[in-house]
Amino acid sequence: MVTAQNLTEKKRFRPVDKAGFGGVALGNGFQQNSDLECLQAIEAAWNAGIRLFDTSPWYGLGISERRMGLFLKDQSRDSFTLSTKVGRLMEPKEDFTMEQILWKGKLNFGYKYDYSAAGVRRSVEDSLQRLGLSSIDIVFIHDLSPDNGDMKDSYAHYFEEAVKGAMPELTKMRAEGIIKGWGLGVNTIEPILQTLDVADPDIFLSACQYSLIKHEDDLNKVFPKVAERGVSIVVGAPLCAGFLSGKDRYLYDGKFPAGVKEKLNALQRVAENYAVDLRTAALQFAAAPAEVSGVIPGAHTVEQAVQNAQSFKTKIPADFWRELKHEKLIAENAPVPKA
Repeated sequence: MVTAQNLTEKKRFRPVDKAGFGGVALGNGFQQNSDLECLQAIEAAWNAGIRLFDTSPWYGLGISERRMGLFLKDQSRDSFTLSTKVGRLMEPKEDFTMEQILWKGKLNFGYKYDYSAAGVRRSVEDSLQRLGLSSIDIVFIHDLSPDNGDMKDSYAHYFEEAVKGAMPELTKMRAEGIIKGWGLGVNTIEPILQTLDVADPDIFLSACQYSLIKHEDDLNKVFPKVAERGVSIVVGAPLCAGFLSGKDRYLYDGKFPAGVKEKLNALQRVAENYAVDLRTAALQFAAAPAEVSGVIPGAHTVEQAVQNAQSFKTKIPADFWRELKHEKLIAENAPVPKA
């Protein structure tokens, strides 16, 4: 049986607290946000007890890291867990733009993919400069996934580059004490399973794969594999980029897959019957498995940050989860929070 205890017996690094804060909105994801607004959101999360923070050079092409560091640089370094990502190197470029880019507002950097040993080491060093911090706890190899259309047909090439470069280099950096753990940060399960076969990761950021809307692949294919290795999962996009908290969007490509709106309506009906906030249910559902070591919803306002933090602490009646399983809205074998 998988338990939090036997996962930690492997001595792999995992965050102390599951409740986290994701940095997509800090990079002006979906809309432009002010520095002050973002700083106040991070501070509100901190004051509400959040101590796990995730960012990336990709989020706003450096903007998210700078904003996150603006607050975290003044905190005791051993009082929080920080993850960022590698795989893209930033290149100065005035008013950079590209088709369907998620980041709004003025961008002063472009990027290039680099999953080599030298590339990931430079990326970590660049991130430390943007963050204004002396160390990073977790490094995720970012968007190394067949669903990344920006790579066109080069996924296999980049994965091989990472196997020979990024993965052994991050393992070396872990041994050197520069980082505490590494893995992949991706939106599909295939690269996670591939990496478990060829390298020695500690923790994965599995985004878009474990939510009230969709969770069977992570639950049945990924969780058993990572548990065998003592590896844990950070759940990204637990609210499906706001879909489960009232936004009229599902994830990041602007499309609504067949059936997701109908499932949302069904989830909302059950939630209303039990006076349960759906955001709260979504975050607690994502945090329930023993294999999960973190859940990182995003926020760019004080209100969002406080609501997310409170959602991790609110009690939900056991009958609510039983009803979801009875209505086949969540898998029968899906772990649920204790009432």
